[in-house]
Parts: sequence; C-alpha cells; structure tokens
Amino acid sequence: MIGITARAGAYRKGLIAAAERLSPEEAVIIADLERNGLQVPQLHDVLCGGHVLVDDPRLYEDWRFAKVSHPRVSSHHHDIDKTLYPDIGMRGNVVREKLHGRTAQGTWVQLEKTPAAFGKNKLPSLSDVRHLMDYVVYRVTRSNVGPWGLSRMTERRPMYLSPNLALPTSLTPPVARALTLALRRIDEDDDVTAVSQDLAARFPPPNREDLAGELGQAISGRAGRGLFGNSEVWVTETPSRAAGAVLREQSRRPPVWGTRRTEGSP
Repeated sequence: MIGITARAGAYRKGLIAAAERLSPEEAVIIADLERNGLQVPQLHDVLCGGHVLVDDPRLYEDWRFAKVSHPRVSSHHHDIDKTLYPDIGMRGNVVREKLHGRTAQGTWVQLEKTPAAFGKNKLPSLSDVRHLMDYVVYRVTRSNVGPWGLSRMTERRPMYLSPNLALPTSLTPPVARALTLALRRIDEDDDVTAVSQDLAARFPPPNREDLAGELGQAISGRAGRGLFGNSEVWVTETPSRAAGAVLREQSRRPPVWGTRRTEGSP
C-alpha cells in the first residue's frame, strides 16, 4: 500500500526506504486501518499526519505494544479521562512517532514528524524543541505536520473510518424545537387526510411529548411503528396453554419418511 500511494502525491524523501524497514507493530496499525476501510489514496493523509478516528475502542488496547509503546502527553481529545485512558506513543521507521488514544466511541491515531517526550520534572530536549517548531508550522498552515508531509486532516476536520451510524446523538434545542413543530404539523395533516375532519376531532392521536426523540430509537427485529406504532397498546391475554402444547409437540415430532406404492411397482 505504501509503495502504491508513494507513486502519486508529494512526500518527503526516504519513504520507500523506510517502508522496507517496516516493523511488525507498524504493519499491524496500517493493516488495522485498512481493515476498517482505509483506501490507498487516504494513506497519503495518514502518512502526512492526518488525524484519524475509528469507531472501534478495541484498537486502543491492540495498539499498546509491550516492548515499543510508551505513555505520552498530548492535548488531543481532552474530554477523555487521561488517567484512565492515557495517550500512547510509539516510534518506528515509517510512523516516526505514532500517537493514539481513546475517544468516546472508539480510537484516534495520528503520526507525527518529531517525537516529543514532555513530562514532569524533565528538561526539554532538542527533539522537544523541534516538536514545538512543528506546532508553529501547524498554527501557520493549519495543517498537521506528519512524518512525510502536511495534512489538512486535523482534529477539527478528521478522517473518519468505519463510522458507527447507529450511535445516538443529541439535537441542539433550536433544531429539536423546529423538528418537533414539523412532526406535529405532519400529525395534524394526517388527521384530516385519513378520515373526515369531524371524525378525526373525536378520536385524537396519542399525545406524545418527545416527538423528536422517537427518530433516534433503534427498533430490533421486524418491529416498526406500523398502524398502531404511536398508540399505547398492550397485550393483556396470556398465551393459550393448549395451543402452546400442540406447537411444542409438533416441533419435537420427527418427520416420517415413507415410500409410495404405485400401480405396477413391486
């Protein structure tokens, strides 16, 4: 993949030579990204420092390699408890400095040009100074500084792989109010189109307080709103014991195989 993507686009020198010394840990990271939908053209942004989000929390632990990983300090995704999920760094020939951590739903990863080792009670090193210089480049260009180039895929505009579209999300109050008004207007239109206006007024629909909230509900199996989806309907009758016994007997009874005798057959 690295060889193919290196044929197009601008990279710093030495990418192909570094790829020939790819470590098993680096290969695992790239393979996991490919398994989650990374395409060859997108690998350009990854190698150039693009910020990548993957809705798979297992990758956070999978990328913590015992011999080469080390804890890191970063400002990415500050809403995550860093004492519980510290950011993890790793150095390699291709990734230079890989940095990854947890998100609310999954894992993020980003490659950096210059390793940094900021920490408490530690004097800044030459590598730390170069890392600060990369930060200045980021502030000027609004692009991440990766090992092999610059990428516009920053934390504010990340690359999103394998998005879990079923994740619940909240609506802002103005959007929720506008959506609720639109749904109530649709309900009122349904009342007058289904039957006569006089009859519809005698049988109003159920008064549902959170119309917008229903849109985010996950319905399993063959369930759906259907004809009585908005009504408060319960099943009050217990299943028939006699019918249940017959059905269970039918399911346990083995099939009977036989032969049909036709006229003239022995």
